Amino acid sequence: WGIFGKLATAGSWILMMFYTVVAGWMLTYFLKSVTGEFNGQDLATIENIFADLLADPLFMFAMTFIVIAVGFFICSTDLKKGLERVSKFLMIGLLAVIVILVVCAMMMSGAGDGLKFYLEPNIDNLMDQGIANVMVAAMSQAFFTLSIGIGAMAIFGSYIGKERTLFGEAVNVAALDTVVAICAGLIIIPACFAYGVEAGQGPGLIFVTLPNVFNHMPLGRFWGALFFVFMAFAALSTVLTVFECIIAMLMDLFAWTRRRACAVVAPVLPLLSLPCVLGFNLWAGFAPFGPGSTVLDLEDSVLSDFVLPLGSIAFAFYCCHRFGWGWKSFLAEANAGEGMKFPGWVRLYCAYGVPAIVVGILVLGLVRRFG
Repeated sequence: WGIFGKLATAGSWILMMFYTVVAGWMLTYFLKSVTGEFNGQDLATIENIFADLLADPLFMFAMTFIVIAVGFFICSTDLKKGLERVSKFLMIGLLAVIVILVVCAMMMSGAGDGLKFYLEPNIDNLMDQGIANVMVAAMSQAFFTLSIGIGAMAIFGSYIGKERTLFGEAVNVAALDTVVAICAGLIIIPACFAYGVEAGQGPGLIFVTLPNVFNHMPLGRFWGALFFVFMAFAALSTVLTVFECIIAMLMDLFAWTRRRACAVVAPVLPLLSLPCVLGFNLWAGFAPFGPGSTVLDLEDSVLSDFVLPLGSIAFAFYCCHRFGWGWKSFLAEANAGEGMKFPGWVRLYCAYGVPAIVVGILVLGLVRRFG
């Protein structure tokens, strides 16, 4: 099981190879919003701004380096004074801005069509895409957003006091994550329809659609800067979480101090982020999954299609079987304290049903990717 722990932490390294780059995009857009670069620009110009960002490896690497440096500086301090305090402030601010943007998006001309597209089930589209493909995409997103299988959530679970049950906290995390995801859709999809932006254009959507939204809002420059600074902080909170997972492993394995672990890891991650940065410009000819794909897609595939599902299966086996931790030990730990209790009667489902479902998702994902 110690081997599995090291492999799970390897997933954290892979995630940081591209997620720090995305966090750098968020920071860049905050700066562009503050300086008013988006003010009065049309859709085509804003699309070109994002394209120019991807085409500039030096600037992208510089912003990635800043994210990594700030992340390790925070993680090198005391856990409560650094990581916990910063994360609480950032998340509360982001939630407040999201609520305001949802209201603004609902008031746009054409928002009704976007809401219909977003919320009304469309069986024809489901059948065209394939039910299996939709399920795999949804479950891959669930694995990714909750960092299941690579230890990032587990590290914070290990820091929770015994006064609250782990199961209750897990339910809160999943519920809040779902609410934020739904609200993000309520902001972005209606805005796409309001400004004629293709809703399925991929990761760049937030960097094209939302600047248009802010351009048409009262005090749009202020709200745009506020939104992107909190989005940058939200991305940073994920970076801090995964950094903590990597740092904690080194502290446990080698009895290092927190600062020494940070000093060892900090110089390595900027180098590991280089392939993702160069994949949009100097290495743009490398298309691992066909035209339009990049190094980021490859790194994301390794993580989402392999590491996260396999890590989840290992977690299920470890918690449910005698050759691992064992069901009784798992229940005792998960249900210690006040709050919702994990039901003991679901043992067979957790021990055999969950691994079977995840294996099915893993196989379908591989067929979809390489079939």
